[in-house]
Amino acid sequence: MSLEENTEDDALSDEALAAQQAIAGDEADDGTGNRVLDQDEIDSLLGFDGYDGEHEDDGISVLINSALVNYERLPMLEVVYDRLVRLMTTSLRNFTSDNVEVSIDSIQSIRFGDYLNSIPLPAMLGVFRAEEWDNYGLLTVDSSLIYSTVDVLLGGRRGTAAMRIEGRPYTTIERNLVERMINVVLVDLSAAFDPLAPVNFRLDRLETNPRFATIGRPANAGIITRLRIDMEDRGGKLELMLPYATLEPVRDLLLQMFMGEKFGRDSIWENHLASELWQTDVPLRAVLDEQTVSLNDVLNLKKGQHLPLNTGPDSEIKLFCGEVPMFTGRIGRKGNMVAVQVEDRLAQNEDPE
Repeated sequence: MSLEENTEDDALSDEALAAQQAIAGDEADDGTGNRVLDQDEIDSLLGFDGYDGEHEDDGISVLINSALVNYERLPMLEVVYDRLVRLMTTSLRNFTSDNVEVSIDSIQSIRFGDYLNSIPLPAMLGVFRAEEWDNYGLLTVDSSLIYSTVDVLLGGRRGTAAMRIEGRPYTTIERNLVERMINVVLVDLSAAFDPLAPVNFRLDRLETNPRFATIGRPANAGIITRLRIDMEDRGGKLELMLPYATLEPVRDLLLQMFMGEKFGRDSIWENHLASELWQTDVPLRAVLDEQTVSLNDVLNLKKGQHLPLNTGPDSEIKLFCGEVPMFTGRIGRKGNMVAVQVEDRLAQNEDPE
């Protein structure tokens, strides 16, 4: 046998082996002829590859989390956060005396338990209270932003990354400096909500363990906003978690498409209608006297019969607009006409009797 024939036989055997392996992989079944998926394919199909907090879930995870309210259904909340970014850019520049840029990385709906599990440690978690809404929110500062803030406030050199020391708890100085920064952010957050609804956010406590920063049940939904804070070559991320229960008092306002929306009401038409109402003619009815008689006397009234009225020149009468008593006055004469001189205005809740 020649060398060429051996080479061709080896090539044919390799192709046959590859075809057999492909067929074996495609036709791997459970005894019924159906193809069996491996675990990686099942996880990819169902969307259980793990939560990283950055990408949208797919597969059956979307069905499980379908009860979550998408933040896009609260258009005004995005306007509030845009206002927060502008306020924080100015206030943090004044706070650090450095060039600070604030930007929004993402806004997502998430369950509270999933968010606590996704927090990268070490980090500081500020639990704050919305006093007017009588509920809580969570503000998370990652380690990069913590060390960058400490480095900037304590006179670190520019152009060098903040040093990150692992394996030790945060010192009292670091906690105090981060607490001051969180208070600045909460003041800006209150100012961002002011055009929509006045609210005061106050820092309640500072935690380093997510288990101690629980402000709701793990299955409760909330809106997580990730902010990126850059101070030249330094910076980090700040995450703002607001449960839907906290936003419930202003939910109707957050549903507006623009500031001051009246849900179909036209303020210009309302003002025009109110001004024209003052020009409307309404009939007034002066009641000179009221008597109580029997039904038999009323049925026996004849044409030309006189009804005596117990009303004199000094008697007080009432003027009605429909069934509503409006004024009191006295009867008199002006020329050839009987007139009533208005003396006082009746309260709307006053009984006409």
